[in-house]
Amino acid sequence: MANVIVCARVSTREQNPESQERELLAAGASRVFVDRGEPSRVSERPQWVACLDYLRHGDTLVIRALDRIAGPAVMAIQTIAEFHDRGVNIRSLFGIIAVFAQLRVDTIRDNTRRGLANARAQGWIGGRPSVMTEERTAEALRMRSEGRSVAHIAKVLGVGASSVSRAIAKVSM
Repeated sequence: MANVIVCARVSTREQNPESQERELLAAGASRVFVDRGEPSRVSERPQWVACLDYLRHGDTLVIRALDRIAGPAVMAIQTIAEFHDRGVNIRSLFGIIAVFAQLRVDTIRDNTRRGLANARAQGWIGGRPSVMTEERTAEALRMRSEGRSVAHIAKVLGVGASSVSRAIAKVSM
């Protein structure tokens, strides 16, 4: 007979997994595994290992959300593939589609952060190029030395007053 198995996890020993357990037990679990103070990026969590050992073909593992069993996206995909190969079903209380959507968002966010950090390390500042080219800045400085207002300079150059102010301030530093 197929079992419904519950796996919960809290990141620190001070956190209380009771709310997760209650939600998961309401799903009809016959066995509960709870890791306390174990990060999801670690695959050798004691209760997680025991849960994997306990699961049999046809069993259903119920989780609150995918991040309770797997941290990085790669680890989550590998875990789901392993369950598929073993004939173990997985069910998330928050819906597997929502879990994958969140996983995708997290992956994109992580990749973006890494890409920006790499670009910064190579000296790239990013952002939109300034409308104040070297020529416009030189012209703005010339007009400002003649006593023209920032608003007048901006109108003549066809740019915003704040662009003119920033360019003049940048050169003045």
